[in-house]
Amino acid sequence: MSSAEHIAQDRAPDGVRPPSRLRQLAAASIGNAVEWYDWYAYSFLAVYFAGQIFPEGAGNSLVPLLSTFAVFAVGFFMRPVGGLLLGVVADRRGRRTALTLTILLMGGGSLLVALTPTYAATGVLAPLILVVARLAQGLSVGGEFAASTTFLVESAGPGRRGLFSSFQYVSTTVGQLLASGTAALLAALLTEQQMGEWGWRVAFLVGALLSLLGLWIRRGAQETRSEQQAADRPGLFEALRRHPRQSLLICGITAGGTIAYYTWTTYLPTYAQVNAGFDKGDSLTVGTLSLVFFALLQPLGGMLSDRIGRKPLLLGFSLGFAVLAVPLLHLVTDSFVSLLLVQCAGMVLLTGYTAVAAAVNAEVFPARVRAAGIGFPYSLTVALFGGTAPYVGTWFKQAGHADLFPWYVAALCLVSFLVYLTLPETSRQKLER
Repeated sequence: MSSAEHIAQDRAPDGVRPPSRLRQLAAASIGNAVEWYDWYAYSFLAVYFAGQIFPEGAGNSLVPLLSTFAVFAVGFFMRPVGGLLLGVVADRRGRRTALTLTILLMGGGSLLVALTPTYAATGVLAPLILVVARLAQGLSVGGEFAASTTFLVESAGPGRRGLFSSFQYVSTTVGQLLASGTAALLAALLTEQQMGEWGWRVAFLVGALLSLLGLWIRRGAQETRSEQQAADRPGLFEALRRHPRQSLLICGITAGGTIAYYTWTTYLPTYAQVNAGFDKGDSLTVGTLSLVFFALLQPLGGMLSDRIGRKPLLLGFSLGFAVLAVPLLHLVTDSFVSLLLVQCAGMVLLTGYTAVAAAVNAEVFPARVRAAGIGFPYSLTVALFGGTAPYVGTWFKQAGHADLFPWYVAALCLVSFLVYLTLPETSRQKLER
């Protein structure tokens, strides 16, 4: 029997057949892909609209201040806040409710970005509107991992939690590829002037429409929170207060994974350009090819973890990066093949973390506070170590110590390796409902 048939035919633990496990998988995955499409679209298209919203020499000191606040608030503040607040919503009101809120926030933020007026038309109101839109999207992204992780793992049939878990990063990667593809297509069809005037808005309108599709799919999904949980109302900081060890475990589990993920999927093309003089266009091509390869690996890693356990994959990932991060990054040259091999090799190792991260995190916390317990420490760790990876790498380069960045990646992966050694194997244990 195929994996798809297993997913569709597995029965819930109480013997009641769910409407469709494939529908559950689609609800989390498609919504997550839309979330990340909107998030990455901003990064890819910022070069076209930045001058319209934050013009140089605008003569208003609030403009650069608001620009700085937007980057800071969204990247380093709103994601942990979203992980906590929307995680609590998922624990108190249900996973499906939280998933509905995250996609509404992201779609609304995308629409607001698309409709943001120019600074020339409205003055300081333009960057203020953009800040509000990005705050909403940052809140959404922070809550999405907690809610969709919990929903995915709780929707899985017996012996399928690893497989379902892997679709967290499959859908994230698909969203990133859709965003880069849309941006590239618009840039190819429109002139530079058209892209700057209105073309960039099209991508965000597409994101808002895709959010409606994701909302429709999610509304048809089945709630995974049990009736006993529905009668419970955990407090805002209950997961942190009652489960401090588990919260610290999430940080340790995530630290090495997030620095490796952002380095290999986001920063590596820039690293190759800055440190090896790699061609910018070729680096983007290598990045796209390796992301496709990475997405295809995830279900294989998830299924493998269901057979042999989570710990072997986590230990292989972390020890592999602790030992090989430095030599791999030193192998990056201006050769197309060298960068492609280095990026793909790193992604094979990285799959040991990404394919099982959702399952491992969900298996750490009891069901009562599972979403909030995951959301805050995970998002905080990503903000501190993952989102800052490109900035830390660039800072090392500017300080004349570019060779230290690979050691920084290796050190964090070694920390996570030590944490993984302490984890019990949970793949065979029944998930608390």
